[in-house]
Amino acid sequence: MREPQVRQAVLRMIRLSYIGGQTLATLGLLVVAGTVAMAGPSLSYGVQRETQEEKAANLKQQAKGGLFQQWAFDQEPIGGLPHGFVQAVSREEPLAEWVVQRHPTAPSPPNVVVASSGCRQFCYQVLLAEGMQYEYPDVSVRLHAPPGTAGSGGVVIGARDANNFYGATVDLATQQVRFVRLSGGVATILGQATITLKPVDWHTLRVQRNTIISKDFIEVFVDGTLVLSVEDQTLGLGQVGFVVSDKSVMLFDSFHAIPLFSHRPLSPPPAY
Repeated sequence: MREPQVRQAVLRMIRLSYIGGQTLATLGLLVVAGTVAMAGPSLSYGVQRETQEEKAANLKQQAKGGLFQQWAFDQEPIGGLPHGFVQAVSREEPLAEWVVQRHPTAPSPPNVVVASSGCRQFCYQVLLAEGMQYEYPDVSVRLHAPPGTAGSGGVVIGARDANNFYGATVDLATQQVRFVRLSGGVATILGQATITLKPVDWHTLRVQRNTIISKDFIEVFVDGTLVLSVEDQTLGLGQVGFVVSDKSVMLFDSFHAIPLFSHRPLSPPPAY
């Protein structure tokens, strides 16, 4: 059979496959660079075919190895740094104080992490989770500022050290959110916005970094609302953690970090 005839036959089969609810992988076809070839038994398919049991097993395997992390700090000794975290500062300033304390309104009772920064000038103070490296993370934390305090705090991603990271900070007093990139100790504001906070004691900050067609974008959510979206590819794989800027007092609780490394659906779409 000549190539045009093969192409017409394949197109007819494709149309029939859609009518029958099948997929190209079911038919065993490969379409490459405008030509059509029949896939023999020894060829692999472009779309991985998995049973429901295999998908469940794969998802469980991906969850191993410490990739999915959550910190509630409720088993940590009072008065010290939380276990598995290390502090750093971006300039020659006194280190911020990071201590585990009890708090009566903690979202995950009874403990929280309290950060107190006394910078004489503009600076960022960082507390990083050791041993956790993410390229496209999804991180979230609960934030609270005691009444009458000033300053801002939030989370960092892509951190190589105290002078190279992305930081999302929220000033709960002025209701401002800012996303910055520190590169070589030099801060660049990639986005900022005025927000409307919910009338609650503890607020939620969430940051996601993802990629579509070689374009990296970072989204910042406050109290469940998307408030900033920026594009930047300067920093890649790095640590996650907390950040406070200037003179600040900020309380942190319920810190979560997961990798956005798989686009496999949790449940099959209707066309499967």
